[in-house]
Amino acid sequence: MKKKMKKKTMYILLAAVLVLILGLLTLYLILGGRMPQNPPGTIGNTAGNLNNGGLFCEHEGNVYFSNSFDGYSLYAMDVNEGNIRRLNNLKVGNILAGGNYLYYFQTGTVEDGTGFGQIPGTKSFGRCKKNGTGTTSLTKDVVVTGQLVDNDLFLLTSTNDGPSFYKITTSSSDKTVLADYVINPACAQDGVIYYVGTTQNHYLYALDAKTHVSTEVWRGNLWDPILEGDYVYYMDVPNDYRLCRYSLSQNVVEVLTEDRIDCFNVGGGYIYYQKNSSEEPQLKCMRTDGSDGKVIAQGNYTHINMTSRYVYFQDFTDEITLYHSPLGSDSYEVFYGAMQK
Repeated sequence: MKKKMKKKTMYILLAAVLVLILGLLTLYLILGGRMPQNPPGTIGNTAGNLNNGGLFCEHEGNVYFSNSFDGYSLYAMDVNEGNIRRLNNLKVGNILAGGNYLYYFQTGTVEDGTGFGQIPGTKSFGRCKKNGTGTTSLTKDVVVTGQLVDNDLFLLTSTNDGPSFYKITTSSSDKTVLADYVINPACAQDGVIYYVGTTQNHYLYALDAKTHVSTEVWRGNLWDPILEGDYVYYMDVPNDYRLCRYSLSQNVVEVLTEDRIDCFNVGGGYIYYQKNSSEEPQLKCMRTDGSDGKVIAQGNYTHINMTSRYVYFQDFTDEITLYHSPLGSDSYEVFYGAMQK
């Protein structure tokens, strides 16, 4: 009798284990390896940073950046530039952050890890955990620029047949081609991508990230829009690329400077921009209303990236040296903390 009871108990346990295994298998098949959902309203990086190469990205108290002193490898640090650490040896740009993951375009060669040189790195758009592990390639396409909106990646890519703009999920599934012309997805807010038309005009349009429906916002003639609150900051194309801002609520344009600019960024109440001049090129700073203008550095600078506390930039002729300056300051120096790592 006892043997029968033991056998019966064993069969019950075996059946329970089988049910559990089948349940887990079903759950796996349903989820299919899907990525965890990002918090609603997730945007991968600021438009200003992405328009300047996306070399810095601030997310949840950390700054993820491409360290030019170390072959543009992926690094992380605190917002106050403490605890600088290397995450992996991939040469990256267009850094995005959302949930527990980072997304980036791997741009070239990487260290082979043995100390004997470099090995070719395949250009691809990839993903890794925020500690640098779990690297996964999402697409081999050459990404010009990309943005994360909630749980979807919007990528402008360059192909042999011309530009291609499409959407994929963060797990690289469900690819949806949206356009065969240039759409820069960098400027995004509240599930909407704001972009400039490039086929017939330079008007401002809004693309709903879910429905894929585009609507005309403003018939300006602009380039590289950055949305901050009620204002769209932009380069004024017909007026020698001066810097202006447009109020969405009041339909009013304000000229912020008559300087011709090459690139700019907006954040923390400040605008940083490179003045284009054959005689006196300068990196300059002003408040977002155009007041309190000052010169930061003489010369030609590029890759103007911003965090909540610092602005980072490079000399146009020097691909290695990285400079930084506290927001609002008129002084700058080499970012020695990154150089020493």
